[in-house]
Amino acid sequence: MTANDASAQSLLPEASARHLPFLTIALLFSYMAVAMPLAVIPPFVTSWPGYGNALAGIAVGCAFVSTILTRTIAGAFADQRGGRTAMRLGLCLYVLASAICFASSLNFLTRPLAFALLIIGRLLLGVGESYTLVGMHGWGIGLTGAKGAGKVLTWTGAAMYGAFAFGGPIGLELYHLSGFPALMALCTILPCLGLAIVQRIPPTPVLTGERDSFWPVLGIIRPYGSVVALQGVGFAVLGAFLSVYFLHEHWRFGSLGLTCFGLAFVAGRLLCGHLPDRLGGLRVATISLAIEAIGQGCIALAPSPYLALAGAVLTGAGCSLIYPSMGVEVVKRVSGPMRATALGGFAAFQDLSYAISGPVAGIVSDCLGYGAIFIMGMICALAGLALVFRLANATRTSNSNQTPFST
Repeated sequence: MTANDASAQSLLPEASARHLPFLTIALLFSYMAVAMPLAVIPPFVTSWPGYGNALAGIAVGCAFVSTILTRTIAGAFADQRGGRTAMRLGLCLYVLASAICFASSLNFLTRPLAFALLIIGRLLLGVGESYTLVGMHGWGIGLTGAKGAGKVLTWTGAAMYGAFAFGGPIGLELYHLSGFPALMALCTILPCLGLAIVQRIPPTPVLTGERDSFWPVLGIIRPYGSVVALQGVGFAVLGAFLSVYFLHEHWRFGSLGLTCFGLAFVAGRLLCGHLPDRLGGLRVATISLAIEAIGQGCIALAPSPYLALAGAVLTGAGCSLIYPSMGVEVVKRVSGPMRATALGGFAAFQDLSYAISGPVAGIVSDCLGYGAIFIMGMICALAGLALVFRLANATRTSNSNQTPFST
């Protein structure tokens, strides 16, 4: 690192306080382009003659596939070119993807061509998500330093899930009032607003040093990513099946369950987001996974909707801090030149968990009932808790856990 870089680093605490909230606001607005179309694409696609739920599912899911496949590529780009460049590229891809999806609604297009454009737009949106989020992580940690990694990951998650909380209802309402073209026009504009917000935020130094292949880094992040993947099962099954579970049990307040979960999740991020940096990721994850397991058990065994709603709150609160807690541990163990690459691979564990959990939970519910999928979520949370205990014991017995990339 040069003298100028060192000078820049000395200003990082002040820069963090001034710039990180603006990065978060920019992500909140821009991520609406991801959140708003999710609930709208299925009715839009199935409104075409001959296009059913299977094709609608492909249109929704292909974005997540492209995100998973490009996480580490985006991370390497952020390490080499800087988080600012990566995030701005991701926001530009949001704009392009939304514009292509807008074009798919033009009336003069044939249905196969329109669907092809929609798929291309969705795939680009997934790539944009990789670059935007990994860039936000790299840029934010560059501003705060490694000691602020938990705060950066926490605020990133709060912006994402805040966008989901607001974007879903707004997207559906706009679709019903003005149609798919109006929705995608708004999705094209919002990332431009995000670009304008981040325009004046300065770049952080690109850290130089030896870069190895991703595979040794994967060995370092694998146990922490596995914890995130195990907690993600409860998150995914609740989001996908809680409302259906309430309907099956003939309970009221099904939609309120998701609201309770979302509010608890965001509140946990906002109110307790400093704890992983202050107390350590393993300690916070231990408490969080125990809370998630209790919440999943409450839902599975609930005799009434009230205990199930309480379980949704506990699940949201428990899931809230596990990703930033494990992210803090990853940042501690991977040096600057490989940090964004590591965080990209780390995030892919969560993406993969979400992608697998839904179909598996569907099979389990068909065979054993809806309560069984929340038992599955509880078991996975307990397995994650056992893994955290193992990692904590290893840390106590040795302060040199695999250090080829340690700072």
